Amino acid sequence: MSALVTLREKTHGLPMGKKIFSTIYSQKAPYFATIHATVAEMRPNYAEVHLPKRRSVQNHIGTVHAIALCNGAEMAMGALAEATVPRDKRWIPKGMDIRYTAKADSDITVVAETEPEQWEKDGDLDVRVQALTVDGVVCFEGVIKLWISSKQK
Repeated sequence: MSALVTLREKTHGLPMGKKIFSTIYSQKAPYFATIHATVAEMRPNYAEVHLPKRRSVQNHIGTVHAIALCNGAEMAMGALAEATVPRDKRWIPKGMDIRYTAKADSDITVVAETEPEQWEKDGDLDVRVQALTVDGVVCFEGVIKLWISSKQK
């Protein structure tokens, strides 16, 4: 079990447990802290991150900035990967292919998803990501490509 999954289990039942977990997780990759996101759900093959629309993540037209959306997608992908990766394998991000499909004009929910069979072999693995406004409009969609390899023995 990964350290992130263990941390999630320890904080899950606490008052403000999601916020505590998310704050500690944000310190693993300090740029996560810039978006003030909360990991709403984290389980094998699925993660959901809520990103509030705040002045610090807005662009010049008052919508959530593209890079803040990418940070949210990477945070969701990382939570999914840590909850899913088999014990004998490791992962590292390799690339991101994203399309911005609508204005991100509200708080945002970023979802990352995979299928169980994707984790069975080494090599490239595509994590599907999308960001939705509070009205359910998909404002961002794409793939984060991971490299999966066996751990050295």
